Amino acid sequence: MLARTGWLAGRPATTHWRHAGRLQAEFPEIGVRPDAIHVRSGRFATSAGVTAGIDLALALVEEDHGADLAREVARELVVFMQRPGGQSQFSVRQDLPPTLDQRLRRVVDRVATDPARAYPIEAMAHDATMTPRHLRRLFQQEFGLTPARYLELARVEAARALLERGGTVTEAARRSGFGSDETLRRAFTASYGIPPSVYQRRFRTTITTAW
Repeated sequence: MLARTGWLAGRPATTHWRHAGRLQAEFPEIGVRPDAIHVRSGRFATSAGVTAGIDLALALVEEDHGADLAREVARELVVFMQRPGGQSQFSVRQDLPPTLDQRLRRVVDRVATDPARAYPIEAMAHDATMTPRHLRRLFQQEFGLTPARYLELARVEAARALLERGGTVTEAARRSGFGSDETLRRAFTASYGIPPSVYQRRFRTTITTAW
C-alpha cells in the first residue's frame, strides 16, 4: 500500500521475504532490501513482518527516547533489543514448499534432525527408496534446490544455533557437519552475509545489552 502511494520511489525499503521479489518487480523505483528486518528512510519506515515491526518500534523508541528506555521496553516484551542477522535466518525445513511425497519428506526430516551425519547422495537416495538421479530430479522439482544445497543450508542453520548458544566457531563447524572452520565460514557468509565469528559477537552483544 505504501509503495502504491509513490512515497517510497527512490528510497530503500523492505517487506516480508516472501513478497520482496514481487515488490521489486512491481515497483522497480524502490530499492528493495529483501534480507533487512527493518529499514528507515527519512520519515518512512518499513519492516519485514509482524515481529519485525516490534524490532522497528524498539528502534524508533531508542531513537526518540534513548537506549535505556528501549532496553526496558525490550525486557518487558521479553524480546531482543536488536535482533542479529536478517530474514535469512528462518528455518530451512519450514521454508521448503509443501510436498505430498513422503519419501522426500523422510529425507528432509532426517537431515534436519541430524545434519552432522555424512549424507552421500547414494545414502539419501536409499532412504528415499529411489535412485540418486531420481532423487535429484524430484528435489529440484518439489523444492527448487538440490539435495546437496539443502544439506548445506541445514548445516548452516545448525551451526547458527550452536553459535547462539555460545559454542565456538570450531565447535559449531564440527558439530554441524562442516568439519573445518573455513568450510563453515564460506557457507555461513554466503547464507547470512557475515562470517560466523562476527555473527556470534553481535549475538553476544545483543544478549548483554538487551537484558
